[in-house]
Amino acid sequence: MPTVEFEGKTFTVDEDGFIDSFDNWCPEWVQHVKTTEGIEEMTDEHWKCVKFLQEYYEKNGIAPMVRIFSKVTGYKLKHIYELFPSGPGKGACKMAGLPKPTGCV
Repeated sequence: MPTVEFEGKTFTVDEDGFIDSFDNWCPEWVQHVKTTEGIEEMTDEHWKCVKFLQEYYEKNGIAPMVRIFSKVTGYKLKHIYELFPSGPGKGACKMAGLPKPTGCV
């Protein structure tokens, strides 16, 4: 598996740039993904999404479907794409340290 170095940390990633294990997530990972996603600053809305995804994943072992993500956060899908330009699956789940979703996130 390839590796990525950022701010003194080395992360093992898959071919799509997702971290190899949720257990390896750390704040430096967020900063790395933020730069690759073109996000200038992490806002409270970004963190609300990241924390929700992490809590859902820890409880259920999978990423939530988009409608659950939208309903729980209170953000319309359009706004989630504004926060995470590559979308809820590729951007938000990657930032939260989840594995690459296999279905509709």
